[in-house]
Amino acid sequence: MPDPPATIETDIPGRLDRLPWTRFHTLVVVALGITWVLDGLEVTLAGSVAGALEKSVVLHFSAAEIGLAGSAYLAGAVAGALFFGYLTDRFGRRKLFFVTLGLYLTATALTAASWNLATFLLFRLFTGAGIGGEYAAINSAIQEFVPARFRGRVDLAINGSFWLGAALGAFGAIVFLAPGTLPDDWGWRAAFGIGAVLGLGILALRRWVPESPRWLMVHDRIDEAQQVIAEIERRTGAAPARERAGAGAGLRLVPVSRISAVRMVMSVLRDYPRRVALGLALMASQAFFYNAIFFSYALVLKRFYDVPAGDVGWYVLPFAVGNFLGPLALGPLFDTLGRRKMIVATYAFSGLMLAGVGDLFRLGIVDAATLTLCWSAIFFVASAAASAAYLTVGESFPLEARALMIAFFYAVGTACGGIAAPFLFGALVATGERSSVFLGYVLGAVLMVGAAIVAVFFGINAERQPLESVARPLSAVEP
Repeated sequence: MPDPPATIETDIPGRLDRLPWTRFHTLVVVALGITWVLDGLEVTLAGSVAGALEKSVVLHFSAAEIGLAGSAYLAGAVAGALFFGYLTDRFGRRKLFFVTLGLYLTATALTAASWNLATFLLFRLFTGAGIGGEYAAINSAIQEFVPARFRGRVDLAINGSFWLGAALGAFGAIVFLAPGTLPDDWGWRAAFGIGAVLGLGILALRRWVPESPRWLMVHDRIDEAQQVIAEIERRTGAAPARERAGAGAGLRLVPVSRISAVRMVMSVLRDYPRRVALGLALMASQAFFYNAIFFSYALVLKRFYDVPAGDVGWYVLPFAVGNFLGPLALGPLFDTLGRRKMIVATYAFSGLMLAGVGDLFRLGIVDAATLTLCWSAIFFVASAAASAAYLTVGESFPLEARALMIAFFYAVGTACGGIAAPFLFGALVATGERSSVFLGYVLGAVLMVGAAIVAVFFGINAERQPLESVARPLSAVEP
């Protein structure tokens, strides 16, 4: 008979969770969390330069074609998340966050060189693929490094940094699209080059981020995991600890070098069906909510308020500020009041307020400035809600499948709620009818309130809990 698989007992999760917050954690947050800044930059540029793309002598896009370009970006993000998500769980967090960033840098630089609709769509597709892959590699790594008591607020703050990128994109559009700054058809090209320049510096910074000890631990590389955690403890000034039976988390594992994607998916569906339903509801609703409004915002300003293309960035900046400050202000409440209460409150409020402001837009009561202020207030809360969706799907499933599950929910949620939204709203704006656009806002409101109801019944209280307590690793065995 073959020998039974070797069992190990490890306190690595406990040692990671007991660390104080230090410069090491700040490095991890900055070097990896830049993904959200880059995504915010790309999404904002797509909207802020919409008017310039319409007037471009080379491209001369229609409103529907601009919406199609937004959908191409999201379709690439879906494909990239699924493909690189599996590879992240298979080959490790560290290898993949270099690959995905490299793909993004190359594709966004090529976007600036686009010469027709086909090339623009292709390069936007690959830009999205790089960002989608980043989500899986980055979110899983960050959650595995951050101590449990900080996980909620840190995760929301990182996700909220999307809006730092949005502000950067808006400012870049203001500068590069200003009349007389650059020759015709060069302003939007220069704007798309911002991400490539920003990402180059991050490649060097990521050299100092190690592989996740949690990932090494469950992939039969316990000696490497020990070396990494010992180095982290040295860098953070924590008292050194040695592996010993019953120490820390006291987690017993049968580590394996590889777990098939089929086994991971089947285990999740079998053991966590309520969490699957919750993740789908949260991700799909927030994806539609954001992509419907944000991708079409420049078109709404231009079509209904005659805002010049070069001035769109000024309207995006306060919008971005509200979105960034929301997760910072509300994030600590997800660790104190709890995940379930805050998710229900933020999703329900966001949906109801969207319907109300959408009706004011339909009636023509708000001007461009007032509408922007209303969006800023709504998305102060909605940004925390959307960030909580990523937090939820990242911490709710076993370690071995974490990146794949983040990718799966991001992909399915984006496919259900995001890919169609930019194209749909581009078509609604093109009708020139406020009532048509309002119907789209109502749909987004219904989805957000529906997700809040799902969270009432299926939400989980993961605040301040170790990841291994929220969801036992697939390789864990009973003590």
